[in-house]
Amino acid sequence: MDVINLADAKAHLSELVDRVEAGDSIDISRRGKPVARLTAVAGPRKPIDVAQLRSLTAAMSPQSRSAADLVRSMRDADRY
Repeated sequence: MDVINLADAKAHLSELVDRVEAGDSIDISRRGKPVARLTAVAGPRKPIDVAQLRSLTAAMSPQSRSAADLVRSMRDADRY
């Protein structure tokens, strides 16, 4: 993470935004003390397609035992 003073940040804001967009994080300082941080904004989340999720789960074969029993058997098998 880079630290840049406020005057330089004002002069090179466009360049700093490009760097942040590329993945960098930049602290801005005033009189040697950090006062702000430039970081990238998280991208929008993709909505869940409920119909596709239902068709996927419907296509899965039913399990013969519960998840708890499966985890217990895996745990017990690794003990010995």
